[in-house]
Amino acid sequence: MDDLEITTLSFVVRIWIEETSVESDQVLWRGHVTHVPSRTRRYVQDLGDITDFVGHYLKQVGVQIETL
Repeated sequence: MDDLEITTLSFVVRIWIEETSVESDQVLWRGHVTHVPSRTRRYVQDLGDITDFVGHYLKQVGVQIETL
């Protein structure tokens, strides 16, 4: 395994708008993020869920994550 493979993380992020009633005037985002090598997938309801999922893998390779 070369250094690039060790420091590269691959994810697929897919998001879409859920159908909502016209009366609610509210848009609901849904999606999932998949860690490519392990094929682990998490379904998400907001962008923070994506950050949490990816952050888990970043921490495993030693990345310090600061919370905003």
